[in-house]
Amino acid sequence: MARINLLPWREQLREERKKRFLMALAGVLVIGIGVVLLADQYISSAISHQDARNQFIKAEVVQIDKRIKEISELRARRKQLLERMKIIQDLQGNRPIIGRIFDQLARTLPDGVYFSEVKMAGNLISIAGAAESNNRVSDLLRNLEASDWLEAPSLTEVKATTAGAVDQANTFRLTVLQTQPAIEGGKP
Repeated sequence: MARINLLPWREQLREERKKRFLMALAGVLVIGIGVVLLADQYISSAISHQDARNQFIKAEVVQIDKRIKEISELRARRKQLLERMKIIQDLQGNRPIIGRIFDQLARTLPDGVYFSEVKMAGNLISIAGAAESNNRVSDLLRNLEASDWLEAPSLTEVKATTAGAVDQANTFRLTVLQTQPAIEGGKP
């Protein structure tokens, strides 16, 4: 006799496949959720790490800005100090020249002439004074022209003043340029 299987084997097979499919689906779902959670943790960690790096960079930028400000202040201070040093060096260099100028003014002063005011602005010397006569003023101008340290005297004003019936004087104003003579033999 032939054996006939009357059991519903196809339905059992379907049920078993369905169970395996649901198990595989649940496994894939669990693995998918796990992968998504791991990816989220990794991305969150990367974002927090980048935020920390950004904060560090911002702090460093603030420190560098402070240093740049200090450097610019130091440069300004250095520039001021260099300017002061240059002024002092110029004054130190001109110190003997001023003495020479006063010496030349005293040497060029003829008898009967005196200075009441001497001003120097740059290389221009303004002189005001009095003389016994116009000839004395002319002598002064010739002496100034002949000096090695002074040149181009220019008489701007001469006035005759009488203090009494006997005394007569001439007041004058003149300008002269200060120069340095050419160096001969190593000394001016």
